[in-house]
Amino acid sequence: MSEDDSLPGRIGFQQRVIPIYRAPFFEHLAERMPRTRLQVFSGRPRKAEAVAEANDLGECPWVRGRNCYLGGERKYLLWQSGLERWLTAYAPHVLVLEANPRYLSNLLALWRMRSAGRPVIGWTLGPARRARRGSDGAPFLLNYYRSFDGLVTYSKAGARLFTGLGLAEERVFVAPNAVQPGDARRVTRMLDEDATLLFRWREDLGLGAGPVILFVGRLQPRKRVDLLLRACARQTRPVQVLVVGDGPDRPRLEALGEEILPRARFVGERFGLDLGICFAVADLFVMPGTGGLALQEALTYGKPVAVAEADGSQADLVQPGLNGWLMLPGDEDHLAMILEEAMANPARLRAMGEMSLTIVEHEATLERMSEGFISAIREVWSSKAHTPRARVTSAVLRKG
Repeated sequence: MSEDDSLPGRIGFQQRVIPIYRAPFFEHLAERMPRTRLQVFSGRPRKAEAVAEANDLGECPWVRGRNCYLGGERKYLLWQSGLERWLTAYAPHVLVLEANPRYLSNLLALWRMRSAGRPVIGWTLGPARRARRGSDGAPFLLNYYRSFDGLVTYSKAGARLFTGLGLAEERVFVAPNAVQPGDARRVTRMLDEDATLLFRWREDLGLGAGPVILFVGRLQPRKRVDLLLRACARQTRPVQVLVVGDGPDRPRLEALGEEILPRARFVGERFGLDLGICFAVADLFVMPGTGGLALQEALTYGKPVAVAEADGSQADLVQPGLNGWLMLPGDEDHLAMILEEAMANPARLRAMGEMSLTIVEHEATLERMSEGFISAIREVWSSKAHTPRARVTSAVLRKG
């Protein structure tokens, strides 16, 4: 039996939004399953989020709904108008949902699929802190996670957290968060052909002599860029900070930079080659708060890293002493100490960067990310799709 024979005919993915960095994954996944119909549903971000959306998903069909938000930027409930209509029209055999209990329309989608005897997979960073700490709401969250036929998380550490909460190991899968390395390879080729480009790129970005510390991400409080600026201002060796990104916290951070670190440069959002240039000029990449694929991008550019919470994948991708540092979340003193150690030995930093490239090429590729999801889909489908209940209720979704 071929791989396609073990997969369902129609697979649906729900996403709140699809940022530009996520498009290569869906394109690659569709290519991996040529005989399976793959379709994606998502809404749009709020304007204040400053999220750069993907333009298309290649050969993968993409259905747009409307996101209706209730609440503030950090704490909100979400209803996706059009999700139920899409489920009726497409009738996926397996559905992959963002496993976020605040997405109210996903609760309805989960119930509807389960009523039809069709499996649902949750895509999540890992269990919420409230579930791990046993605080208020923990029983609801545990029941919520158990309602999925499978859970996909980015890291082995995230998987261990789920099994530690009592979820069956065979229902938890790892799909490492990954990026398309094409721009990194292009930048490397350009520098191989003309090493003087690096100096010109630094000048274009307003950078002077001395080491450059890079942050890439959406500018919002949970990213803790303020902590990075303060830690850099304390360094005995002068450093420059290059901040790439936009978001609601940018005015506050720029004001803080002007006050304590005039060598900080805020250059807004960058994509493609422009973003690659920012990685190329950096000596160290720092993610002081939560975050996602910027860590993987830094590794593909062969950069040493210092990371706090990130998206959970840092436990698999950052090997302390070999390619970077794991910093204590929210601890400015610890970050300041890491930066002092890093800047004291440029040769060691370069060696760490080479190790970063080796690690990411082994641990976090689009191929491995796709394989993680395909394994989850295959397992939940083979264990549930051909049961008597699934055959009897197979028409429920179509009939609504």
